[in-house]
Amino acid sequence: MAAHEPSGHDFMDLEVPEYAYMFGFLQMDGHLSAQSRDRGCLTVELGARDIEILRAFQRLTPHNSTISQRTRATNFTESHTSAVWKLHSLEARTTLNELGLPYGRKSSKIAPPDVAFSRRDYVRGVVDADGSVGHTSQGFPFVSLTTASTAIATFFCDHTRDLTGIGRTLKRNTRDDIYNIFYMKEPAQALAADLYYPGCLSLERKQAKADSFTSWSRPAGMRAAHTRRRWTPEEDRLLVRIGDSSAAADHLGRSRTSCHMRLWRLRSGQVPTPTEQ
Repeated sequence: MAAHEPSGHDFMDLEVPEYAYMFGFLQMDGHLSAQSRDRGCLTVELGARDIEILRAFQRLTPHNSTISQRTRATNFTESHTSAVWKLHSLEARTTLNELGLPYGRKSSKIAPPDVAFSRRDYVRGVVDADGSVGHTSQGFPFVSLTTASTAIATFFCDHTRDLTGIGRTLKRNTRDDIYNIFYMKEPAQALAADLYYPGCLSLERKQAKADSFTSWSRPAGMRAAHTRRRWTPEEDRLLVRIGDSSAAADHLGRSRTSCHMRLWRLRSGQVPTPTEQ
């Protein structure tokens, strides 16, 4: 992971993929505290296995910050080692706060920023911090998100619906009053392929899980939710030439989701690319 402050861009320019990702992550897992005389701190504490993402954030931040480790007992284990990133700069804290990272408790108050930002990189930061990427006990790929924020839950569902065509009805669970949003099988494949693209800034363990989704295909005999229209070699060639699922959808009379998944399978080698005629 070789994140650094992108040259020619201001700190937290959310149209820059790395900063959009970082801001989404900080909204979910960061904590801003304030004291008297403009003192305060941004703190992010993660399991030590994820220390590399904190080092990436440190490199992306043009202000002094520290990373330390500590080992303590928790409710789940007698010895848990965590990595802690701390940033005290008032200028940096003010920038983050103005973009939408509140001071104090924030879980239900956070919302996507009002400024222009890179959507899929922001969503990946949110998922890396408070979501899961993996396989079910039956081996089906899934992507999920847990959040108390209605605004974040709505944005995540809207982004996924725009990409896959799959909608979700939002409802808080009765046990702890949070949203548990879950996508599985082909929608999860499409979402993971969109979020975890090659070279992106991400948690390495979740990137590896997303990459593993390419090996899954619907088992023979498992009924799909709809009857599929088979792809022809001519359509495959045109899709590859256009190279963009949204633009190809208009030309081919197919959904953006269908074109996105087909293009991904062609590029990943799951489906052989037909030779030009």
